[in-house]
Amino acid sequence: MKTLLSSTAHGWRAALVLLATLALRAAPAAAAPAPAAADSAAGTAAVLEINGPIGPATSRYVVHGIEAAHANGSRIVVLELDTPGGLDSAMRDIIRAILASPVPVVSYVTPSGARAASAGTYILYASHVAAMAPATNLGAATPVSIGGEPEPASPPVPTPGTNPPQDGNAKVPGSPAPAGGAAPSGLPGSTMERKVVNDAVAYIRGLAEERGRNADWAEQAVRGAASLSATAALQQKVIDIVARDLPELLARIDGREVRIGDRTVKLATRGLAVLHMKPDWRTQLLAVITNPTVAYGLMLIGIWGLLLEGYNPGAVLPGVAGSVCLLIALFAFQILSVNYAGLALVVLGTAMIISEFFFPTYGSLGVGGLIAFVVGSLILFDTDVPGMNVGRPLIGAFATVGGLVIAGIVYLASRSMRRPVATGTQSMIGESAEVVADFTGKGRVRYGGELWNARSDAALHAGDLARIIRVEGLTLWVEPR
Repeated sequence: MKTLLSSTAHGWRAALVLLATLALRAAPAAAAPAPAAADSAAGTAAVLEINGPIGPATSRYVVHGIEAAHANGSRIVVLELDTPGGLDSAMRDIIRAILASPVPVVSYVTPSGARAASAGTYILYASHVAAMAPATNLGAATPVSIGGEPEPASPPVPTPGTNPPQDGNAKVPGSPAPAGGAAPSGLPGSTMERKVVNDAVAYIRGLAEERGRNADWAEQAVRGAASLSATAALQQKVIDIVARDLPELLARIDGREVRIGDRTVKLATRGLAVLHMKPDWRTQLLAVITNPTVAYGLMLIGIWGLLLEGYNPGAVLPGVAGSVCLLIALFAFQILSVNYAGLALVVLGTAMIISEFFFPTYGSLGVGGLIAFVVGSLILFDTDVPGMNVGRPLIGAFATVGGLVIAGIVYLASRSMRRPVATGTQSMIGESAEVVADFTGKGRVRYGGELWNARSDAALHAGDLARIIRVEGLTLWVEPR
């Protein structure tokens, strides 16, 4: 037995030594392909896709993609653009990454029919090389403030018989525009609007001067929402190249010199292998939860889950699901531009609809809550930035369900008012009681299995059924049926 155990132990030790030896020998072999991978990456063009509204998930994807391309030794980064615009903060994160990139960045509006509107125009101007496919367009870069654009103030109406007030800053027709592109103070719009527009103009002009592109048209794109087709953009030196596809783009920019920091780099892009870099799971998750419609739905699920847990303690699942959904929604709201007045109205409206279950208001609380809920939902992400609004069908669906719930509560409440009282002494009126013994005036009757004192003005006989007409304390007033 000892010999068997000893041989078994020796066998295990031999096996462990063999596995360790194989692992040590395999480690260099596993690490060996890394330089080869770096060599192959040196001949690649990293391609990132910006498709749809630009938000926090997009900026994270692009910033990390540029960093990964540099780490892998890629010679160039190509941003394929097809966007209606997006959030200013996300756009500026992308532009900062482009300006700081040690790898040349090419922005390419593709495929045919795509656009680089609003934030996409700024990204094009910031890139080392700007390119477009035929039948694409760019422009319409006027910033849109969160909450929409208020109506411009109407000019004062002069009193009859008086001269209208003169504004020394007003622009006289035919007079030249102020130098430096600054908007005259007599332009309509609030001071904040002019500040935002002037800031955007200075920003895009700075990008245009950095890359040697048409700064005057860039200002028109911001102030007047001007747009250009690919051919017109090339003619006006807004972009550098028009290319039908990615291979043609890489062939046409080969040998072009670009400035990266303080040095000039000559592009060698002909024949590069194309490496499409897809977003990782974190970026995909961030893209999902920062979708305003998804964040809105998560918030409502969270509210209802916590309420159900409060009304049914110990159910666990509603509370856990509600807490998780509400925390994720609050994280998304922290990233997105949220109108907190709208958020407060949504919460208040939901609370009022729920209160309709417990207070006899016959619909007044519910209808008020439904109105607050709908208004709050509409202004929750009150912005004209494409893709940054809650889907109206989703709001309509929730509002319809809330309206049906309120209608059901009102119906049940009105029906219960027409039903006879089912509890207390009032429910005994009109019921039958059995006479226990003959009596006139005072006697005893049996009701509900109990003996009660009874009074009657008529003679009653044992076994008769009498109808209860009044209850006074422990005495029933009855009459013959």
